[in-house]
Amino acid sequence: MKHVQRSDRRLVAIYALIAVVALYATWSNNLEFFAMPHNGGLAGFVRHATLNPAARSLTNDLGCVCLAAFVFMLVEAQRLRIRFVWVYILLSLLVAISVMFPLFLIARQIRLAEWTAEHGGG
Repeated sequence: MKHVQRSDRRLVAIYALIAVVALYATWSNNLEFFAMPHNGGLAGFVRHATLNPAARSLTNDLGCVCLAAFVFMLVEAQRLRIRFVWVYILLSLLVAISVMFPLFLIARQIRLAEWTAEHGGG
């Protein structure tokens, strides 16, 4: 991270904080759900995520945000030559998009700083 400026480091720190908060916010609830008796496992989780109009709205909203984030991640990874973008996408589905997208943004911010240094920019 030697090329990352102070303002970029602040942004990286903010993204990292968001990822940590998101990990706690999602997985504390996921673990609570899976600890419930007769939860139905993964199928039960999906069933509960579509149980009523409010849940369906949030589930659909999250799905559309995931789709937009995945397109952005693929385009930016190709443009900036960020390796292993598929890992961010896979872990978004297994862990949480709210965790992995900020982690991708950290990798992107660091790569942008390197790119700027490599190509003679500020």
